[in-house]
Amino acid sequence: MEKIDNLDRKILEIITLNARIPFKDVAAECGVSRAAIHQRVQRLIDLGVIVGSGYIVNPKSLGYRTCTYVGIKLERGSMYKEVVKQLMKIPEIVECHFTTGPYTMLTKLYSHDNEHLMDLLNSKIQEIPGVTSTETLISLDQSIKREIPISNEDADVNGNAK
Repeated sequence: MEKIDNLDRKILEIITLNARIPFKDVAAECGVSRAAIHQRVQRLIDLGVIVGSGYIVNPKSLGYRTCTYVGIKLERGSMYKEVVKQLMKIPEIVECHFTTGPYTMLTKLYSHDNEHLMDLLNSKIQEIPGVTSTETLISLDQSIKREIPISNEDADVNGNAK
């Protein structure tokens, strides 16, 4: 497996802070050509190190004022894939994880208000075959949101020790 070198890490540190930064500015900061930055970024995409890019929309600006984590228990863990298919039909759900611990699944969703949240829980999530119970945790404030540290120089692209 190909390894990420110090230049790759420096590029990642820069672009994760500002995905809209022009490659010429990244090149200037790294002391290499714009073409080299373009090639490195494309390689990082091809390797699966960079898995997406885009704009982040503030949910509150669209009227989604309540961020909620919902722990979901299933009759059987083997029902996970079928339940995910049903959860995909609920656009307010923005994340879903198959987990260990007290829940089979943990989802993150946004709702306009408590009434909307109650409708999502009672009329949509809890109606999915296989869902036995849910537990709701409302986020009062998001204090930290960031990418993982880039400066781990002791790992390859898969996180394995060098």
